[in-house]
Amino acid sequence: MNTEIDLRHLRYFVAVAEELHFGRAAGRLHIAQPPLSQQIKRLERTLGHALFVRTSRAVSLTAAGKELLDRARRTLTRFEEDVAAVRRVGRGELGSITIAFTGSAILSNPLPEAIRSYRRQYPEVDLRLREMATMAQIDALRDGTIDLGFLRDPGPFEGLVIEELMREPYVAVLSSRHTLAKLRTVPIAKLKGEPFIFHRRSAGPLAYDRTMALFDQVGARPEIVQEAPQWATAIRLVESGLGVTIAPLSVAKLETMGVVFRPINAKGTFTEVSLGHRNEPLMPTAAEFIRIAKQAFADKSYRSRLRSS
Repeated sequence: MNTEIDLRHLRYFVAVAEELHFGRAAGRLHIAQPPLSQQIKRLERTLGHALFVRTSRAVSLTAAGKELLDRARRTLTRFEEDVAAVRRVGRGELGSITIAFTGSAILSNPLPEAIRSYRRQYPEVDLRLREMATMAQIDALRDGTIDLGFLRDPGPFEGLVIEELMREPYVAVLSSRHTLAKLRTVPIAKLKGEPFIFHRRSAGPLAYDRTMALFDQVGARPEIVQEAPQWATAIRLVESGLGVTIAPLSVAKLETMGVVFRPINAKGTFTEVSLGHRNEPLMPTAAEFIRIAKQAFADKSYRSRLRSS
């Protein structure tokens, strides 16, 4: 005996059970009445029980029919909900995404704006955010711990897709009591010999090397007197008078009463914010976040403010 029951059988049965009239049910289903009657009889044979009491005057449900009606409605509702959920996942409206960023990347206007915009458009996505150094993000992207990374000066890496989103200049970070704080622009040569506060090279090799390249222009490397893994820490140490540092312009958002940020007079060196992900098909949630982030970073008004700073 064929024991297969598909959704079509359930839809046909529910239509007849609700209409209690084969002709009306057939019209509702946009099929002819004879095929509908045949499918209901096939369903009854499969179940081994009559679902309807048929007379010349009326159609009514048997006890088995009443039980099936309740269960069939639940099954069809669940199926429709599941289909809707699958479609929403496919559109990136449901699911989860884990995004990492460096401390300086989150300080740039476009990334917080992208996060706000994504949250408004996709409130039901489980959005997980982590602050991580660039090289830690590279490892996390490779092992699947994070889906997207906003990195500072990452360079190319095998197995990853990395796209530059924004370039910005460097600024000197000085104690407000420092003699150089009086200058509107600080020549890189003036920082020669100053005690320097900076992160380890292992946290972001290219970001480290680009900063050191500024000093290469004047034939000297700074003496790093204190390592600071976070920009907030570095700025507090600068405020204490322990030394100076050089940071991306976006870090100037952390300015406090005891610290000033000054443009640097140096040749052609820049720092960049890049977006990284694994070189494989993107999840819909990730694809949508990338779309929104690229729009935010392409904002011409922000780029104009950056160039004029």
